[in-house]
Amino acid sequence: MILKECTKSTGQKEPGDVRLVGGASHCAGTLEAKHLGEWRPLCASHDSWTLKEAAVFCEYLDCGSAVHVEERHSSYKSAWSISSDCVLSRSPLRECTTSDYTDQILKLTCADSVRLLNGSSLCSGRLEVKSNQSWSSVCEDDFDQQDAEVVCRELGCGPPSVLQGALYGEVEAPVWSKVLHCGGHESALLDCRSSGSARNSCSPGKAVGLTCSESDDVRLVGGPSRCAGTLEAKNLGEWRPGFLSTLKEAALVCQYLDCGSAVSIQTAHSSFKFVWSILSDCFPLRDCTTSDYMNKILNLTCSDSVRLLNGSSLCSGRLEVKSNQSWSSVCEADFDQQDAEVVCRELRCGPPSVLQGALYGEVEAPVWSKEFQCGGHESALLDCRSSGSARNSCSPGKAVGLTCSEPDFRLVGGASRCTGTLEFKHLGEWRPVYGFFWTLKEAAVSCEQLDCGSAVYIEMVDSSRTTGWLISSDCVLSRSPLRDCATSHYTDQILKLTCSDSVRLLNGSSLCSGRLEVKSNQSWSSVCEADFDQQDAEVVCRQLGCGPPSVLQGALYEEVEASVWSKEFQCGGHESALLDCRSSGSARNSCSPGKAVGLTCSDNDVRLVGGPSRCAGTLELKHLAGWRPLCGSHDSWTLKEAAVFCEHLDCGSAVSIEKRRSSRTSAWLITPECVLSTSPLRGCATTDSSYQILKLTCSDFLVQPVISVSSMNGVSKAQQQELRVSRGSNFTISCSIQPQYPGGFFQLTFTSSNTAYNYTQPAVNHSAYFLFPAAKLAHQGNYSCVYHVYAIAHNFSSESRLLSVTVSAPTDFTVLITMLILPLTLLLVITALYFYCQASRGQKSSRQKNTELLDSNQGVCAGEGGTAANKGVQQDLQRAHPTAT
Repeated sequence: MILKECTKSTGQKEPGDVRLVGGASHCAGTLEAKHLGEWRPLCASHDSWTLKEAAVFCEYLDCGSAVHVEERHSSYKSAWSISSDCVLSRSPLRECTTSDYTDQILKLTCADSVRLLNGSSLCSGRLEVKSNQSWSSVCEDDFDQQDAEVVCRELGCGPPSVLQGALYGEVEAPVWSKVLHCGGHESALLDCRSSGSARNSCSPGKAVGLTCSESDDVRLVGGPSRCAGTLEAKNLGEWRPGFLSTLKEAALVCQYLDCGSAVSIQTAHSSFKFVWSILSDCFPLRDCTTSDYMNKILNLTCSDSVRLLNGSSLCSGRLEVKSNQSWSSVCEADFDQQDAEVVCRELRCGPPSVLQGALYGEVEAPVWSKEFQCGGHESALLDCRSSGSARNSCSPGKAVGLTCSEPDFRLVGGASRCTGTLEFKHLGEWRPVYGFFWTLKEAAVSCEQLDCGSAVYIEMVDSSRTTGWLISSDCVLSRSPLRDCATSHYTDQILKLTCSDSVRLLNGSSLCSGRLEVKSNQSWSSVCEADFDQQDAEVVCRQLGCGPPSVLQGALYEEVEASVWSKEFQCGGHESALLDCRSSGSARNSCSPGKAVGLTCSDNDVRLVGGPSRCAGTLELKHLAGWRPLCGSHDSWTLKEAAVFCEHLDCGSAVSIEKRRSSRTSAWLITPECVLSTSPLRGCATTDSSYQILKLTCSDFLVQPVISVSSMNGVSKAQQQELRVSRGSNFTISCSIQPQYPGGFFQLTFTSSNTAYNYTQPAVNHSAYFLFPAAKLAHQGNYSCVYHVYAIAHNFSSESRLLSVTVSAPTDFTVLITMLILPLTLLLVITALYFYCQASRGQKSSRQKNTELLDSNQGVCAGEGGTAANKGVQQDLQRAHPTAT
């Protein structure tokens, strides 16, 4: 059974395919899904689920708002894995569901009888109450502050902050027919007393709109101030340690606490405990918090008294200073370079690179009333001396805008500055980068920043355990300042990176296409078509780790006012780098429009191996001249990703995909996002060592049946274009297929200019035979064999090539042969019968003589006393001639 969409708007809701079991009601318990006819627990892929994902299922189950979701450990079991993105996009779950084996299950609690609709968060919206499986709005006059307190508590939110109609839209819904009389202490709205109401409708704008507060749900404890310490979060009334990954996420917490900018985060080990993980780019925090179990806590330091606003990173923006819990801008005239150095140091950024007003927007903010007089060595701006200022406002464009420089990258331990271990300088310290699931796309950003051409190779290498900087893939690809994304991490793996150094392709659709540029003396130059040929292109494609050149043409990838390479390349095609080729001087110093070399190298190959056909088996990718199996990262691959490969292989649609355990092997790791974006796979592949491989089955996985014909004219296979059979002769069409699955049946399809027929026969030993006893003109046409079989819960079919049969009248030669053969055959039969009869008479005469001889010898034998010998001879004769008596 296919899971339908998790949305009521489709009109296809089928309650039987998702359920909550083992809880106090049908709206609480372990989340299970039915897929391919089997109920299994749902696990959250390798994403973290929050109340946002839970809300989709609560809505689907008609169970009100989501209250709580958490992952719980259990015994290992088979489960259905579904990604967060799939749930939030409301995709049909069948397309997102994949088999998994896990020790974690999802526990989900829905409010059951109350919900808030059309709000900006899960704690705001228009109130509806359920009774007798029907949802009703509530009128303001039947609902008060104490009722609101109960609803907010039931939904796991903070106290009510706004209770007002018309905030969240009107609706043509029934109206709740009772007046609620809550005391404010009840745990659920329907536990409150109520009395009848005469209302059956609400005046416009009078349906209850409710906003529950989100306050006091994060704090920093155990530090020197309220703006530094161990992060804790409150959810469902419970304080736990909080955990987040980067300064970008920490900045939300610092902003929420009114503590300025995020300065540093440090991970500390602790005993294993339940924590609240806070996801990035998500607000309000309650909607983004998920339960986790780990042995880490997070210490966070915010700047407290300074912040930079509206900048492109945490190290740029308009400067504001806090005093007496109020933030003020600073005028340029009261702030100099030494003051800027102190601010950049306080924010743990690099030295100031730009100090200028009006860069980051104007604001109607108060103005700082003192002039700073820093020496440049202080650790905080408010530690500096200051003097009174007569200013109480800044002229337009004169509020301080500050940009601090970003940290550095480098490659160390390689053969050149463009290859080696990737290191990053952050908070004044060089450390190796731990780039979980970095691919050539992320590597390309680093190569570009290092002015090292294109990315060629990247891999994660085991090392001794060390402290590194963890930088996420998303941060790199978004071109965010890496400081915002770096967090301290203890790891035994480092990144090795190789850049092309002296060649690069720009403005292409992939890392293997673009306008060619060559570097010499730290300067990049375009190359003219006339100085570059196919053998030169082969060298460039090889140097970049791509496949052979497929397109070599100018003007494909945008013109540019770049200098032109002053030599003509003369490669043999076998060199490993373009600058290893011989070259000769060129008179050119510019290219005609459209004549700068544009190059496209072919992308990598994929294949399915070890299966019953080329359309089923283990998925492998050829990258950097090596075939390796594909493993599906730590996400769950679904039929969506599988469909991309089936289409690429011309194998129809995707039928199934599953992870299989294998011996530990080197593999190419690719994310579902890369596959679905139809990006070239080379840009998404990174090395990995995995115990899991991907098994994929496409709809065309059956091998093609073979069709053949036997007749008086011989045997024909479908590879021949046409077979002629004589009218009146018999012929047999045979269908066969290589053994893959037992059973099935063959369908022989026949089409002619004016008719079509189908004949079916069961497949016996993977074959079937269709006999035509007398060929007629009606049998003339095209035949094909279609094999049908039910396997792995699906019906499959595969069709042979067409075979054309022509029925012709017997030829004169055929008639002549027939006239000669029939009499001759009759004569031979008569002659054979004659000699047979003669031979039979001879044998009868011989038997009579033998009988007489036997009778005469009996007396002799008896007279010699040889009774035993006589019996033996008689038995031999009887054996030789059984009719003898």
